[in-house]
Amino acid sequence: MSPRDRERYSRQILFAGIGEKGQQQLLDARVAVAGCGALGSFQAGALARAGVGFIRIIDRDYVELSNLQRQWLFDESDAEQSLPKAVAAARKMVSLNSDVCVEPVVADLTPSNVEDLLGDVDLVLDGTDNFETRYLMNDFAVRSNHPWIYGAAVGSYGIVMAVTPGESACLRCIYPDPPAGAQPTCETAGVLGPVTALIASLQVAEAVKILCGARPTRKITTVDVWTGEIRQVAQPGPVADCPACGRREFPYLNGERRAPVSLCGHNAVQIHERARPLELRDLAVRLAPLGAVRSNEFALRFEVPPYLLTIFPDGRAIIKGTTDIGVARSLYARYIGA
Repeated sequence: MSPRDRERYSRQILFAGIGEKGQQQLLDARVAVAGCGALGSFQAGALARAGVGFIRIIDRDYVELSNLQRQWLFDESDAEQSLPKAVAAARKMVSLNSDVCVEPVVADLTPSNVEDLLGDVDLVLDGTDNFETRYLMNDFAVRSNHPWIYGAAVGSYGIVMAVTPGESACLRCIYPDPPAGAQPTCETAGVLGPVTALIASLQVAEAVKILCGARPTRKITTVDVWTGEIRQVAQPGPVADCPACGRREFPYLNGERRAPVSLCGHNAVQIHERARPLELRDLAVRLAPLGAVRSNEFALRFEVPPYLLTIFPDGRAIIKGTTDIGVARSLYARYIGA
């Protein structure tokens, strides 16, 4: 540890739970933040400030004006440029701490890339917004014995649970299957910025403990910042009949539960079944006579009212203006190709 490091992290080093040894462990640590929205953007910034040496940010989406109310690393210029969240976050993090290595990955976390993206890190933080990806992370974590920290927030309510495979219950021990029926989302129920910051802070606290060699909290914590209610219940150990911990079944990791087309937030569909590279500059030229086009090296946005297509270099697309998967497929085929 350099004299600069000792000065920069002096207040953490003074804390008995970290000390010089713990701070060195943080400097040597490698962490992945899966999802860089309200939770993930706060997590990423806090980890950079704490001196975590390597942080990989994985996110498929781009910055919009409606994000700025709660997504802590972004500003108006990011939204105006429609920058990918991972890229915008990485730029801010380097300005916060130039000694940290930040790797932005503009992609979905999928069964085909999960080993590459999570296999070389010490810990994973959940900043996602859907159970499919969380179950994928859980499958990977249990199979490979990687700790990860689950978190979710909507409205004024949030939940946190650290998962230590082999020692604590995993996500499928608690929720063997995804919740049935329509669930509230930030787009349908709204969300308060303070609850996302609080949940992300609790997740980062658990991450710092684990990375410094301390045991995480063996509790499931739920918070409602509007009513002021905070509850904690004991987190059990691995459940014998858990599909993941007990029976060693990993359908999300094997791709058996992967939907090639999925709803993506409010009034939008994501198409991620076509893994093929696209040359966005050529596509922009082709689409320009047909509607408004904005593009950069990360994504292309093509507007044909009432639809807005955001197309990524790997062939993935988000189609806003419909929740009809058939319509989304048709628009993709019409403007990008079958």
